[in-house]
Amino acid sequence: MAPPSRFQLLAAVVVLEGASGLPYGVVADMVPVWLKVNGVDTAAIGAMTLVGLPWVFKALWAPAVDRVGTYKGWIAAGLCGAASTIALLPFVGPNPALLGAVLVAVAVASATQDIAIDGWLVAAVPAEEQGRATGIRVAAYRGAMALGGGGAIILGDKYDWNWAFGAVVVALLATLVVIVRLPDTPRPPHTPAADWLALLGEWAAQPGSRLLFAFVLLYKLGDSAMAPMVKPFLLDGGFSPTEVGVLTAGIGAFLVSAGAIAGGDLLSRIGMARGVLILGALQALSNLGYAAAAVSGTRWAAAAASLTESLTAGLGTAALLALAMRGSTGPQAATRFALLSAAVALTRTLAGSVSGVAVERMGYASWFAVTFVLALPALALVPRVSHRQAAPTT
Repeated sequence: MAPPSRFQLLAAVVVLEGASGLPYGVVADMVPVWLKVNGVDTAAIGAMTLVGLPWVFKALWAPAVDRVGTYKGWIAAGLCGAASTIALLPFVGPNPALLGAVLVAVAVASATQDIAIDGWLVAAVPAEEQGRATGIRVAAYRGAMALGGGGAIILGDKYDWNWAFGAVVVALLATLVVIVRLPDTPRPPHTPAADWLALLGEWAAQPGSRLLFAFVLLYKLGDSAMAPMVKPFLLDGGFSPTEVGVLTAGIGAFLVSAGAIAGGDLLSRIGMARGVLILGALQALSNLGYAAAAVSGTRWAAAAASLTESLTAGLGTAALLALAMRGSTGPQAATRFALLSAAVALTRTLAGSVSGVAVERMGYASWFAVTFVLALPALALVPRVSHRQAAPTT
């Protein structure tokens, strides 16, 4: 079979990242608003972030995805699992215990799909296309995440929440039609489990690997601590669920995509070290916009903060993904990438889980200012972590 053309590869990137972003949008964005509308308090909403732990621990079963079956088969299985569990949510309702169990199942299926998607893309996308693919990956993922979150919020507010959940399920199954037609990618040579784990350990023990993991853990700390409280902040500030959806899934989604593509292009032009520093600084500064909006109490300031954060989120995510892709090249790419992305998910889950309690005790303005400070340690690591990218990966 002839290798896919550039257009086919980039189209596959869009479809795969769309299938990846939709379930996360439901868990991270749609469900918190659904709970808020149904009278659940902010502390419980913040604690619900813990259902995202499967995205943190997905590296535990990434070796199975790397070694058994095909990436395409794992993608299809994970997608079907995510669609079927999302379809259960309207029947569960905002019952915290039962809802939490179903959301964990959504996260497990989606995380498994993500592992296989990363493996397929690392194997299928040639090195000369990775820069361009990085921006498109982030744009497609965040666009789908916005549709699964903000777009579904608009449907739920305007029509019915059951219809909103159903629309997400239909969209996921539509991507499955395309995914089953993707070409298979070459699998890494089979090696005994002990040798395979030894090779992974050698990679982790290379000089600078701990520094790389520390950087990945910290780079999104400020954003992760702020994100779960953004939509409650907008709702408490007088925005309707539809207006929140328009800000995040309408104009906001366009800005995320534009930021991701622009960030990927900037990285290719000025280099990884300078690019990651600039994009990370812009990402951190956007948190102060929310602090200022909370102090002013005006709707226009909150809307401006939301749109600015959408743009800088695309910039920062493009930088982080490019760094993780470069750090995971070589054998066992899917598992290496899963380990790095799990570090990001760990930050997101733990920082987000305390955000509701922090807002109740400190107020929105103080907490948003704290999240800016939390973003600074990663920027201090940029000059050192850039040396890691110059080292060969085996």
